[in-house]
Amino acid sequence: MDQPRYDEVARWYDDAYATSEAGVAGREIVLRLLGDGPGRLLDVGCGGGAHMVEFAERRWTTTGVDVSEEQLALARERGCDVALAPAEHLPFDDESFDAVVSMWTHTDVDDFPTAVSEMARVLKASGTLVYIGVHPCFAGPHSRYRLVEEVPLLYPGYGTSGRFFDEAPGISSTGIRAKVGAMHLPLASFLQAFLDAGLRLDRFEEAGRSDYPWLVALRWIG
Repeated sequence: MDQPRYDEVARWYDDAYATSEAGVAGREIVLRLLGDGPGRLLDVGCGGGAHMVEFAERRWTTTGVDVSEEQLALARERGCDVALAPAEHLPFDDESFDAVVSMWTHTDVDDFPTAVSEMARVLKASGTLVYIGVHPCFAGPHSRYRLVEEVPLLYPGYGTSGRFFDEAPGISSTGIRAKVGAMHLPLASFLQAFLDAGLRLDRFEEAGRSDYPWLVALRWIG
């Protein structure tokens, strides 16, 4: 098995993204859509556990999974309960969790529909799944969106699903995507993954500081 892409950038990513202003802003959106516990919560793609700490402070009993051992080492330093596992094969029984959260994962997971199906499987009936990630229309390999504040410049390739590295116009040479690559799903394929998993859409938000949002945030009910 290849070394997980995030192993070599774990601490850099934790500083630059998970605990940065953008990371905190994303987490606040998730917390607002999620609400407070108690209950069992699974964080899929938990990374270094920075968000799990905040979920626990809201009275959730948290468990996290990720494929990067280096990221999980950071999570354990923070006192988080975590396991090494891919999102496509969650090591939990059906309906094990009252809530599931996943942040930024559709640009990393190779098979996002299968990952969403697994999240739905482990979610209790009528439980809550909250997802936040980059907007497939305006932020991705096909879109040069400088500092997510200027008007995005769109290039061919929006309708193509797949993994991209530094050959795409929307991948900065200094950002995370040049280091680990990026998956892209068109908006329809992204939303269909949740619908095919049997989830019911309860809330959809487009977030960002400019006229063109760079985030989507969704609350689904199992």
